[in-house]
Amino acid sequence: MASEPQRGSREAYDYAEVRNRSDQQSLRLRRVSSRVSNHNYPENDLRPTPAEENEEGDSGPPRELKTIPLPMALKRAVRQAQEMHVPVVSRRQAWRRRKSLHKLKEKARECLHFFTLWRKSLQKIGGNFGGGVESYFLFLRFLVVLNFVSSLLIAGFVLIPSIVFRSVGGSAVNGTGPDECTVYDPNPQGLDLFYNYFLNLLSGTGFMEYSYLFYGYYNNTTVEDRNFSYNIPLAYLFTAVFYFVFCLICIIARMGTAAQVAVATGGGAVGNYSVILFTNWDYGCQGDQATKLKQKNILYRLQVDLEEESRKKKTAALTLGQKLILYSLRVFMFLVSLGLIVAACYGIFKATNFSQIKSGVKGILGLVYEYLPSIVITIANFLVPLLGDQIARVERYSPSNTVIVALLRAVFLRLVSLAVLLFTLWRQITCEGNIESPNCKLCHYNYNDHPCWETRVGQEMYKLTLFDFLVNFALLFLAEFPRRMVVDNWSSKLAQWVGRQEFVVPANVLGLVYGQTVVWTGALFCPLLPLINTIKFILLFYFKKTTLFYNCRPALRTFRSTYSTVVFLVVLLFGWGLATVVMVYSLAQISPSRGCGPFRFFPSMWSIVPTSFYRLSETTQDFLFFIGSQSFSIPLFALSCVVMCYFVALASVYGKSVALLRAQLKLEGRDKQFLVKQIEELSRHQILKHTAGAYE
Repeated sequence: MASEPQRGSREAYDYAEVRNRSDQQSLRLRRVSSRVSNHNYPENDLRPTPAEENEEGDSGPPRELKTIPLPMALKRAVRQAQEMHVPVVSRRQAWRRRKSLHKLKEKARECLHFFTLWRKSLQKIGGNFGGGVESYFLFLRFLVVLNFVSSLLIAGFVLIPSIVFRSVGGSAVNGTGPDECTVYDPNPQGLDLFYNYFLNLLSGTGFMEYSYLFYGYYNNTTVEDRNFSYNIPLAYLFTAVFYFVFCLICIIARMGTAAQVAVATGGGAVGNYSVILFTNWDYGCQGDQATKLKQKNILYRLQVDLEEESRKKKTAALTLGQKLILYSLRVFMFLVSLGLIVAACYGIFKATNFSQIKSGVKGILGLVYEYLPSIVITIANFLVPLLGDQIARVERYSPSNTVIVALLRAVFLRLVSLAVLLFTLWRQITCEGNIESPNCKLCHYNYNDHPCWETRVGQEMYKLTLFDFLVNFALLFLAEFPRRMVVDNWSSKLAQWVGRQEFVVPANVLGLVYGQTVVWTGALFCPLLPLINTIKFILLFYFKKTTLFYNCRPALRTFRSTYSTVVFLVVLLFGWGLATVVMVYSLAQISPSRGCGPFRFFPSMWSIVPTSFYRLSETTQDFLFFIGSQSFSIPLFALSCVVMCYFVALASVYGKSVALLRAQLKLEGRDKQFLVKQIEELSRHQILKHTAGAYE
């Protein structure tokens, strides 16, 4: 009986071998038949002969065209190709070239990754404190690069040409106006005390006011030559506009990348444990430290998912009465937070008015009055978000939603506080919008209080930026380090209850968004503000890194970093929108100062665009008119709609495919669970039978 299975397997093997030989013979017959057909019809044989190909696939010497039976037109084409000496590239050579190009791209990416700013520091932060804290530092690095590139843009098109052409060229427009409006001399007369230089450095007045830092120092210079012309006012305007457009493009591109990562990783959905465990490990980790950091990072992600899922189950288990109580509590807390924001805005409004009234005071007291709006804004931005965090915890959101809600409330406070400050300045500059009032009738702006109102706005934004940096520096050395030393060296119950501080991501992200919004708002009036902000953010990175590792403990409430990155960029987009509104209104509505700046002889800043446009050649004017006409804009709009619809449909198809694949994965998992249960039952039956047979 044992020989029958062997005989059957041997017969099956012989049959398979015979079948394989017959298939090979039929394949050889087909090859021979194809060769015979090509020999009978050589005009169809476009392949080189074996003698014409070497081991590398290179073609051999060309054959004589006379010996080849081809049409005369084809022979002429071949002769022309041979005379052109067109190199023939084989498939193997093309593959090698593609492979070498791919290797070159990989090497370039590795080099760029090696020179990535703060790469090792970010890896260490993510391993010790999770992806949520790491997302803050990634956001900070993005803002550093954005401000650095923007400062290069402003320096290349505005600062350097203004320095070079300051003593060369003439005025763009020799306008006329009241003599009282054209007087502007901020330079102090006579000797000045040394401490006044320090006060001027902090407040942006004195020698700082009439420098390249602010709008008022730039001239309306135009350099014209036979082969070269440069218009400083036009370059100033277009650089500011392009700066805003460039920042918008960078934010949208970054947001698209973050959204792709959120969708690919499942975003806020729970249950991605298999994805985290089997696809998140980095096999390029070298050394025990890198391996431990990666393990901690995966641990934090699993902790976030488990906490999200437990919170979701608790919410689903609530009864109708409990849900009503919860929603009523959230509405009440929302009204409380809104009341805090309104109170803070009222305080900022009063402080700004009082500061403008006391603007003539000199000395230390005058510096305090100058910084009074910044101080009130900083206090409000410190206390209200702190109370908002406690309110968000009472509302019992999920950890990720708690972060997002607290962040949105705090951002709304900061943006509204900045808007209140700008509104107060607008009331003083434009005489509350009444140009026909006695103070604004002569110059169309309040010349008596603000002879160069653009520089005044730039000074306010400069003071806000500088004061924000000083506050972060003071908190590090006067609050965070002493707290850590007291907690570590004092064993009382109070010290243990207070403990080390947590790194609160919403509050820190809020500071970045607020600082960047201030820079965008003041970039038109203080061109070097992006450069100052670059230095500030670089120092802030090291300050925050130091306080994170030496003064902070890992957060007890973790949150997901995929959607938080998208939320950070959306909040930053709100700040960009506020700054854009301020810039557009300043360019189009408010009359520029007559005694300072590159637009001193224009009715508005935007007036230089049509003035420069009509100086162009007729061909250029016709081309630009065609771009702005309906014959160009309507087809462009239609094409944009078609392309947008195509990408929307493509995204919808991809989304459905992803949903089907996820459903299929769930079914596969259920099938595997069913098979595992069947195997367990069969194994139990086998064990029972085996034990029963042993007893028999």
